[in-house]
Amino acid sequence: MKEKKKRSPAFYGSLAALALIASYVESLVPLPVPVPGIRLGLANAVVLAALELFGLREAFLVSVVRIVLAGFLFGNLSAVFYSLGGGLLSLAVMALLQKSGKFGCFGISMAGGVSHNLGQLLIGSLAVENFSLFYYFPVLFGAGVLTGAVIGSLDAEILKRIGKRGYST
Repeated sequence: MKEKKKRSPAFYGSLAALALIASYVESLVPLPVPVPGIRLGLANAVVLAALELFGLREAFLVSVVRIVLAGFLFGNLSAVFYSLGGGLLSLAVMALLQKSGKFGCFGISMAGGVSHNLGQLLIGSLAVENFSLFYYFPVLFGAGVLTGAVIGSLDAEILKRIGKRGYST
């Protein structure tokens, strides 16, 4: 059970800033893949660590603050909507899997990557009023699994290094 310790706004701000920095760094170095729209999702390692260590509320705050700030600093209003759609669906799926206790950070992160892509496709399909964008889902499914595995590995290392007791991948 996660401890119910009260944390300051500065604590949440620090986590959101770390996730925002990860988003910025990632925007500077695009993945060398021939398919558009695929990103590693470094900021999701911070969100997943917040979920594992502190709970859904904290992860939600970190995720939403990071998405809104990154959208306005590095993107545009439409980027905020796409990222919110993907980020919130991803967080909901990861929280459910984490709560079940049957998945480690690799499985949780891979499901998060896939559901993030699914959420963005849903927002895009609603925006253009055409669900044929879902033909792109098999490519994004594979990308979500691969990038989710990388982020899950990074998250496992983060949790190991900060010494979360009783944590196993």
